[in-house]
Amino acid sequence: MVSNIQKEKAEKFLKLHHDEEILVLLNSWDIGSSRLIEACGYKAIATTSMGMAAALGYPDCQVMQLPEMIDIVTGIVKVVQAPVTVDIEAGYGNHLDEIIDSVKKIIATGIVGINIEDSIHLSPTLIDERAFCERIAAIRSLSDSLGFHLVINARTDSFYTSSGSTQEKLAASIRRGNKYREAGADCIFVQPVWEKELIATLVKEINAPINILSNPTIGEGVPPSVRELQDMGVARLSLGSSLMKATLALIKKVADELSHQGTSNILLNAMTPIAETTLAYKMATGQDK
Repeated sequence: MVSNIQKEKAEKFLKLHHDEEILVLLNSWDIGSSRLIEACGYKAIATTSMGMAAALGYPDCQVMQLPEMIDIVTGIVKVVQAPVTVDIEAGYGNHLDEIIDSVKKIIATGIVGINIEDSIHLSPTLIDERAFCERIAAIRSLSDSLGFHLVINARTDSFYTSSGSTQEKLAASIRRGNKYREAGADCIFVQPVWEKELIATLVKEINAPINILSNPTIGEGVPPSVRELQDMGVARLSLGSSLMKATLALIKKVADELSHQGTSNILLNAMTPIAETTLAYKMATGQDK
């Protein structure tokens, strides 16, 4: 079920979480955006669930059906050479057996990593820590039974959904992060956190590689630069849904200007220089080689 190439890519992807250089993920939503990101020199491809859902005309939070997501991911894996990790939100299942069945199907696409989160529909009440650890442990057991190391990025939404104080959110993130690591997670994803002090504390107190989000549409700020985060010991930086949202925002701005002013200045600025726009198109469609 799992090829040697898939196993090798999984090992490569896991190693990227432990290199001195931070792993930066731009987050794609379809074949074209994935191809373009890889052609720009990025070492791995990570999907955004919100972006994939939006491309199909759905809101986020598992409104997109599993077969639809699998179809997109299968296409991405076929055309890129880099390791691919997929955002599976809360696991696509109402109970553990359903989640494991979903993960089996997702692994069969050729991916080497997953994001899984401890909130459902961004509810203020997170999934019970013990129950979420059982999910992680079961996924790790499945991965082991298939003879390869699926890279599990466990996201805790303590900062995202909780109404507690900053210190309460921080304590919950650290506690959950360490428990998820013990259960078998390879990396702990905490969002949205942008203050240097909080990020430094997470890196120090959680015994795992740390993933930070840079997305201006989530939270009240953005984290420091890539170099600063790397110097702080952050292992992984994700852009989440921001690229897809920026693309949608550009469409709206162009449409509004054209309908209200009858001009296309925003479109022209976005496409200048034209040679770069043409190159981006060729990179997204595999014609740049």
